[in-house]
Amino acid sequence: MRIAQDLLDAIVDHARRDAPNECCGMVATDDGAAVSVHAAENTAASPFRFEVDGLELHRTLTGIEDAGYELGAIYHSHTRSEPYPSQTDVNFAANWPGVEWIIVGLANGDEPLVRSFLIDDGVITEVPVERDA
Repeated sequence: MRIAQDLLDAIVDHARRDAPNECCGMVATDDGAAVSVHAAENTAASPFRFEVDGLELHRTLTGIEDAGYELGAIYHSHTRSEPYPSQTDVNFAANWPGVEWIIVGLANGDEPLVRSFLIDDGVITEVPVERDA
């Protein structure tokens, strides 16, 4: 996925704001490029997992589709571990084939690490986060 630095900054800022709990949200894309970031509330309010209210999820996805875009990525943070999909992430991804999983790692202190993955049929493949100007 290609993503402008300001959109990536919005994701990282969300992760920092919600720490020590995980943050979560969605990224709308057009032809493989991020066009908007949609922060969501982690209703689990947990440092170990995230949940999104079904109504909020439905509204966000409908808004993305009504604007002519598609869900390109789901993002969340790992506040205590490396930004690599957990088994919980892998299980959840089964419902979202073809959607990237952007994970912001905050375990390294001040410097967040952002990585992205495709998770299809339990197989995790890292994909580049291409920063646009």
